[in-house]
Amino acid sequence: QDTLISRFEDPDLERLAGNLSYVNKFVENVDIPVYFSLIPTQVCIWADRLPQGAPNASQEDILEQARTASAARWYDTYPQLWEHRTEEIFYRTDHHWTSLGAYYGYTALAEAMGLGPTPLSSYTKTTVSQDFYGTVFSSSGVRWVAPDRIDTYVPEAGIRVISYTYDQQGNPVEEPRRLYDRSYLEKKDKYAMFLGGQQSLGVVYNDANPGGPKLLLVRDSYSDSLVPFLTAHFSEIHLIDLRYYKLSVAGYIQEHGIDAAAVLYSVPNFVSDNNLVWLGR
Repeated sequence: QDTLISRFEDPDLERLAGNLSYVNKFVENVDIPVYFSLIPTQVCIWADRLPQGAPNASQEDILEQARTASAARWYDTYPQLWEHRTEEIFYRTDHHWTSLGAYYGYTALAEAMGLGPTPLSSYTKTTVSQDFYGTVFSSSGVRWVAPDRIDTYVPEAGIRVISYTYDQQGNPVEEPRRLYDRSYLEKKDKYAMFLGGQQSLGVVYNDANPGGPKLLLVRDSYSDSLVPFLTAHFSEIHLIDLRYYKLSVAGYIQEHGIDAAAVLYSVPNFVSDNNLVWLGR
């Protein structure tokens, strides 16, 4: 098969239990609804593409453990991805989901929140790159695989993105970003086209919906391609990456009048992450 898939090893169960407990602590610390899901990856949804006998720890078991342990409003991303597994929902050379996969992830979250998801048929798909080689390709040593395509569905008009950082003196700095930063299409890490890549704290503003609700996403990079679909429903989407953001998330929610929060990670990122401890503080 023309697909490169990262191996998934048995996780550290103690760390997994700890990370689930930090999500529950977060739920206790805030008085808004908190939604929680984990994204199964290629190795789970496309297990039939693995070589026969390839070792593969069960992501389904982790999803079940998260569901039963969760004090948050657990919603499942698996059924949507499984149902559409014959479609191009993941890249073949990168660990992320494609914009199409992110769309199905979006519908799962929108339905859990009681929002009517925008039908796929109402978007116009735009292919922005046909020569994307992702991180799995880079680390594999394999060179005969065809490149991936990067598509977008949601128009950028009316959407502003600001990344909030601090300079060396500790003063706040606002860095304008974009929903799609096409300059990254000329670089190696083309996936960083979505929101301009990694950031500690970013806010996506929908100027067409000024009075709408505000969402906070505690997330990994899978959310970068999910956010465009959510812009239709919120006036502001606040994005926190706990690898870089070390302040109180509960305090941030209060300060910014956030209406709902979601914790969303891929299974491999969630089970290996050392930073979720910051969520419970």
